[in-house]
Amino acid sequence: MKSRILWAIAALALSLFSLAPILWQLLTSIKINADIAAIPTVYWPRQWTAEHYQALWQQTPAFGRYLLNSAVVSAVATLAALLIGTPCAYAIARRRDRSSQLLVGVLLLVTLFPYVLLFQGLLEVVRWLQWGNNYVALVVPYTALNLPLVILLLRSFFEQLPPELEEAAQLDGFSLGQRLWLILVPLTAPALATAGILAFIFSWNEYVLALSFISQQALKTVPIAVAEIGGISIFDVPYGDIAAATVVATLPLIGLVLVAQRRILEGLTAGAVKG
Repeated sequence: MKSRILWAIAALALSLFSLAPILWQLLTSIKINADIAAIPTVYWPRQWTAEHYQALWQQTPAFGRYLLNSAVVSAVATLAALLIGTPCAYAIARRRDRSSQLLVGVLLLVTLFPYVLLFQGLLEVVRWLQWGNNYVALVVPYTALNLPLVILLLRSFFEQLPPELEEAAQLDGFSLGQRLWLILVPLTAPALATAGILAFIFSWNEYVLALSFISQQALKTVPIAVAEIGGISIFDVPYGDIAAATVVATLPLIGLVLVAQRRILEGLTAGAVKG
């Protein structure tokens, strides 16, 4: 009993530690500027305000435009990664030989490789193809960068599906593609949800490529828009506006995770086949 209480206290302390930055940003976003700049620090707002959130929608373009841009890029990149990664993961899972193990090893190495080291090569490709200020310059790299994780997650799930399902479908006249997309893929919904959300979060938060390949203001994504929030001079840092933008940019991700949390837990624990 005592050990369970200690574990609960430790989990609560860790949760509070993890949530502290989010709570601080939320409180900062509703403080007036005088409270934000006050010394000593004012932890709880003495006067609440929504002026920082209003400023986001009064700017040109409005912050909602950046949210839409990020949503489009992230959704397309995630969908592409799932469509490409699903058959790849299935093929690797069904090949029980050394070549499949080699592919898994390569994928693991790729996930450890810092993608910023590819920046120079990607820059040359984008310049050669004239993809500047084009979302294709973001969707293609995001899809490629998400593929290793998507394939590894889905592969582990496909390996748990009994071959008898495919054999029965084959006897019923299903082709390979039909067996995959109509029989197996619906059973991998937890893994698809987990892989999709992780891919979406990466694409939503990515900064380096979005900063380098998109210069037109109306096409920029959320991370760039937040980084570019400035005051009337270089000495004026609008902490309230930045905090409000951070909160608004985080809310879609929190909502997405909350909606799909059951699927995520099933996917991360490798799920189970329901008979």
